[in-house]
Amino acid sequence: MRNPTARRVQLVAVALLATTALTALTACSSADAATAARPTTQEITALFDQWNTALKGDAQGVADLYADNGVLLPTLSPVVRTDREQIKEYFVEDFLPKKPTGTITESHVRVIDEDSASHSGNYTFTLTDKDGDQTKVDARFTYIYEKIDGKWLITEHHSSVTPDKP
Repeated sequence: MRNPTARRVQLVAVALLATTALTALTACSSADAATAARPTTQEITALFDQWNTALKGDAQGVADLYADNGVLLPTLSPVVRTDREQIKEYFVEDFLPKKPTGTITESHVRVIDEDSASHSGNYTFTLTDKDGDQTKVDARFTYIYEKIDGKWLITEHHSSVTPDKP
């Protein structure tokens, strides 16, 4: 006949071992999920490409890439825009009429966590006036992106003309 105390000790040992194994597996899978959820540099860089492509459309399409309370410090206006409607206004009045196309010339991406990242550097815009004459404008930029409701949106965007070299 089996010893009831020995049987209880065996059951407690098995339960402790199972709990330890389950805890270890959960910790590993949580760490893997968090790592897998972080965006890549390429994913963040592609957000600029999406924005640049949107410049060929209408101002609403560009503004929709910004968070509702996004902030834009624009290249061609001294007015800071602090919501999507003001951002749309900038693109309607100041930027899209110039038919801009941008090319990044220097890029630095920082992934902050699975839901936020920054992208800074330099870009050159080709602007076209009403007569078809083109001008190149070198500028510096910073985008702060946040994933909101599963969609990457611009929460901060600063763009300024690169100063002349002294």
